[in-house]
Amino acid sequence: MEHLSEMMTFAKVVETKSFSAAALALKTSKSLVSKQVGALENALGVRLLNRTTRRMSLTEIGAAYYEHCARIMQEIDAAAETVTQLQAEPRGVLRLTSPVIFASLHLAPVIGDFLKKHDKVEVELNATDRLIDIVEEGYDLAIRITDHPAPTMVARRIAPVRFVTCASPEYLERRGTPRTPQDLLQHDCLVYQGVPALRSGWRYVVNNRDVAINVNGKCRVNNSEALIQLALDGMGIVLFPTYILGPHLRSGRLKIILPDSVANPDMSLYATYLPNRYMQPKVRAFIDHMMASIGPKPHWDVF
Repeated sequence: MEHLSEMMTFAKVVETKSFSAAALALKTSKSLVSKQVGALENALGVRLLNRTTRRMSLTEIGAAYYEHCARIMQEIDAAAETVTQLQAEPRGVLRLTSPVIFASLHLAPVIGDFLKKHDKVEVELNATDRLIDIVEEGYDLAIRITDHPAPTMVARRIAPVRFVTCASPEYLERRGTPRTPQDLLQHDCLVYQGVPALRSGWRYVVNNRDVAINVNGKCRVNNSEALIQLALDGMGIVLFPTYILGPHLRSGRLKIILPDSVANPDMSLYATYLPNRYMQPKVRAFIDHMMASIGPKPHWDVF
């Protein structure tokens, strides 16, 4: 890249179609522009431009060389714009979506603190368990809890999400405590209908082996708060993440069972967004704020 300056001058000459116009755009003299193009041709050992008193045109080699020079100039401009974007103050409306109960328990206070720090940003939050297409529906950011982020999105891992199997002391005293995932088949399990992965069965890893259990239960619910209340009332066993169950585990109203079986391994909390060339400052700032507020060791796992 020792001839970068000459390459940029040559590209500007081609774009403006004259040495005079290139000199004006580069804020230099016509003679210096001509000298730089000549030096580049001498260094390459080829003629890039055909010059006459009336017109200028690219040679065949010059046309091919210009394509590379133009791409390099675009990358230089992109690098400068990236720096500008990084330094820009977050502003505008940030549209994001999140699972309902995570939004109410943990995202709301994060948003509140974020808005206190960035008074030129507004937030529109759609709390829903429906899987939203952020391209179709015009969102900047989606909070996802998954073990496989969509390959078409950029996903920044905020924190691990730990699932536990638990029940009330009353239920365990009445029905006994399961020792293995297979023992769940003899128990009443409370099935959450809001997550497809939990409808068809509960998945564990035991001694490095995958174990899938098609659990039985009299109650299937699509509302997490109602399902937890049923568990608190001693109606069955529930499999849920600790970011929901944390307070009840700390109080002792729910007890973890199957501690040696890892439920739904590799689940994590992600901030996902479109792979745009330049991340908007408001999006970058919010993701960084989430990481600082929650990850990588979330407070809800302390019990």
